[in-house]
Amino acid sequence: MIDFDKCRITHYPAPVLAGRAEPIDKIDDSIRLLVRKMTEIMIKNKGVGLAAPQAGIPLRLFIISLDGTEQNVKVYINPKVTPIGDLAAIDEGCLSVPGIYTRIPRYKKCEVTATDLDGNLFTEQGEGLYARALQHEYDHIEGVTIVNRMGQVAKIAHRRQLRKLTEKNKS
Repeated sequence: MIDFDKCRITHYPAPVLAGRAEPIDKIDDSIRLLVRKMTEIMIKNKGVGLAAPQAGIPLRLFIISLDGTEQNVKVYINPKVTPIGDLAAIDEGCLSVPGIYTRIPRYKKCEVTATDLDGNLFTEQGEGLYARALQHEYDHIEGVTIVNRMGQVAKIAHRRQLRKLTEKNKS
């Protein structure tokens, strides 16, 4: 059962962000409600994607809306993302790691296979921002944040903000 009272943006280093999320067995009203709640959180925080662990729920589900609007939210349940081709390092931020933008290498293209809210399996290829968003959100359901992807220099450069987040989330 999903505890919707706990459904809010989760910040690094929360344990829910560090573990591999659980697969979804059944798409029911609680999953549909979770998607609605995640959409609200993503839009309120001006994001283009949000994974369930970022909302405090350890399930293999994420949403993406490249223009940040509710109308264009796409749902990915139990997704599998496969990288294609070359890497590119571009500045990236994360709603769960506020105040930090850092160069993260990601594949320029990827393929995603997932289930939508109606239970239909689909496969798409993405490139550019869409490919980056797919890989970023997939990382979240695998228990990986941009902090894990940062190089040593970036960790040193952002150490104050990381320490602030760590202190804030102890309370």
